[in-house]
Amino acid sequence: MDLGLSTRTALVCGASKGLGLGCAQSLAREGVAVTIVARGAEALEAAAAAIRAATGATVTAVAADITTPAGRAAALAACPAPDILVTNAGGPKPGDFRDWDRDVWIAALDANMLTPIELIRATVDGMIARRFGRIVNITSGAVKAPIDILGLSNGARSGLTGFVAGLARKTVAHNVTINNLLPGPFETDRLRETARQWSKQTGKSEETVLAERRAANPSGRFGTPAEFGDACAYLCSTQAGFITGQNLLMDGGHYPGTF
Repeated sequence: MDLGLSTRTALVCGASKGLGLGCAQSLAREGVAVTIVARGAEALEAAAAAIRAATGATVTAVAADITTPAGRAAALAACPAPDILVTNAGGPKPGDFRDWDRDVWIAALDANMLTPIELIRATVDGMIARRFGRIVNITSGAVKAPIDILGLSNGARSGLTGFVAGLARKTVAHNVTINNLLPGPFETDRLRETARQWSKQTGKSEETVLAERRAANPSGRFGTPAEFGDACAYLCSTQAGFITGQNLLMDGGHYPGTF
């Protein structure tokens, strides 16, 4: 299927590895000119080179911390009028809420709620004026089924979800959609970090924890960044203009509910 994106531009955050990289790769394969942002310059440049080699797409790399005003300014200077915005920032560390003071909570909100909102605020009016825009926020399956050790993520990402639910109903009349992708267990560094936390709590080895998580998933495996990226690319397509304000859960069937 031709997703109708060959003339479009995209700003993809947290794109040096993992799910952000998967999204950037999938969009680039559709002919999108992508600007990728991440903190680590070396990994980011390697990712940009790999995307160029694999797709022939135009790729601009911006080494910056998207959760800071300076980082957002650098990203938007490189890509001031994106047709597609993919927001993504590493989730807060797992732990016990008793150990989190106000500063820890504010940092989580800054990264996983306020940063996406600031990026949307900076780009959505241009999308409305051009009559095309696709915004995809990478959140977490924990929005749908909270994970006890990820309380910071549960709270901050749920706040973003509530905000998007209202705004998405206002922008869709202008062919600007806003949706959230909710990853469950994917083969990423974040997955291993959570597994290490469980390992410490249970006394089991990290590999045992991972094996048990695979076995507990109805699919019998973890997801891949490539398939996540393809889902993102579809939500950004011309064909997806009637989908907005939605939370697409990608978890291999782990969530047991009907709704």
